[in-house]
Amino acid sequence: METLLHIGVAGCGYWGPNLARNFRSLEACRVPVVCDTNPERLRHLRSLYPEMAGCTDYAEFLNYEPLEAVAIATPVRHHYWMAKAALEKGKHTLIEKPMASSLAECQELLALARRQGVMLMVGHTFLYAPAVRRMKEILAGGEVGDIRYICSRRLNLGLFQNDINVTWDLAPHDLSIILHLVGEPPQSVACSGAAHVNPGVEDVAMLFLKFSGGRCAIVHNSWLEPRKVREMTIVGSRKMIVYDDVEPHEKLKIYDKRVEPMPHYDTFADFHYAYHYGENYAPYVRQEEPLKLECQHFAECIRSGCQPLTDGQHGAEIVAILEAAQTSLARHGQAVPCGTIAPA
Repeated sequence: METLLHIGVAGCGYWGPNLARNFRSLEACRVPVVCDTNPERLRHLRSLYPEMAGCTDYAEFLNYEPLEAVAIATPVRHHYWMAKAALEKGKHTLIEKPMASSLAECQELLALARRQGVMLMVGHTFLYAPAVRRMKEILAGGEVGDIRYICSRRLNLGLFQNDINVTWDLAPHDLSIILHLVGEPPQSVACSGAAHVNPGVEDVAMLFLKFSGGRCAIVHNSWLEPRKVREMTIVGSRKMIVYDDVEPHEKLKIYDKRVEPMPHYDTFADFHYAYHYGENYAPYVRQEEPLKLECQHFAECIRSGCQPLTDGQHGAEIVAILEAAQTSLARHGQAVPCGTIAPA
């Protein structure tokens, strides 16, 4: 009989209860203890799952006897020190996005996890979404051709944060998908934004990422929008993909459209573009909760020793982009090179 994996959840506010629910639903996992500084949140979660112990002290939480792994779902400012304490205790660690507040903190956590021989994974949940996985398969199959550029919009009204701006809050989702599809980190990042509600905390921002081979990506994030928008367009040399996560059923649509310059012409007046308009279709995408797949992947990687899809290296690459974007903001949109991450 397979031994049960005991995973504790630290942070029972917005996202932590979802982690507890999903880990609890896995046959090979148990959630024996949860941790939060707010006793009311602990009482609420334990009313749903009476078998879970609750504690307000993080050190006590880490010393809970059967605990082998922890999932950290707290505000970003706490990610580094809480993950460091867990790794030092030899616990496999899942950190919600973004991984930490700086690239230096990420690199320290990566080195610590290697020394301790434990798993370090970051909760970039969208990489486990069936629609994103299907999109990656379509791109790998060559139907779309070479990626030319990606445009992503993640917009809604709130939720406003006081300690991080909209880029640190929303862009990690888009950036993780873009890096997964492109297959490499960007060479540089330019970021412009504005703070309309809280001075010094940008609530609308635009990122421009440059990749090798002339490829680029645009990311638009906002807390000041009347509609919830979760849309990404991938323009390839042969076809185009639109990924709409708000769409309940047809989340992916393939457009057989492209434009090509004519190879030969004698004069400027003869120059023409060739526009191709083919059929559009929506490929089948199975419906599964991405967070459940992420939790299952974390548990499986612990048991098998395999490298997670969203490992600490991937998480650090996202923070490197966010850090460069913050520098670009301070320099009024000047392009900034991305930091480098020591290989795992």
